[in-house]
Amino acid sequence: MKRIYTLSRTAFVLICICLFLVITAQAQQEQAAEPAQAQQEQAAEPAQAQQEQAAEPAQAQQETAVLEVESAAICEDVVDREPVGAGDSFSVSMGKLFCFTKIVGAETDVDITHAWYFGDNERARIILTVKSSSWRTYSSKILQTHEIGAWHVDVLDESGNVLDTVDFEVVQ
Repeated sequence: MKRIYTLSRTAFVLICICLFLVITAQAQQEQAAEPAQAQQEQAAEPAQAQQEQAAEPAQAQQETAVLEVESAAICEDVVDREPVGAGDSFSVSMGKLFCFTKIVGAETDVDITHAWYFGDNERARIILTVKSSSWRTYSSKILQTHEIGAWHVDVLDESGNVLDTVDFEVVQ
């Protein structure tokens, strides 16, 4: 019986020592990681500031440029980056219409938005990237058979300012 008691006490002491070593090793790893993490955070701050500073001139450059819609049309199709079947009245049986825009004045990549409205209800919002100083782009909208009436598409800049509005109607 004495031997079992001695063995149990020895095993208990060894378990305690192992736990102490594991806890100590974890604490040392955490202490070593804290300065490295702080260094990474400090290194990231200047890099982030540099990225923000680099973005500022490009943004300021685009803000000074005047983004304009040179032409806009609602049409039946777009072929070779040109509108086909442009008009202001379309049969609902067309099934799908396109809003074509030619944007001028972009000095950097900039997003515009085509916001499609049926009456006063926004039905779609499509973000399109303009990638040069003269850029043709388009969006499309599938027509539902009950959406007969007045429509318009607002062409918006990145700030939500209306650059142009294209009015049209969908008829039976």
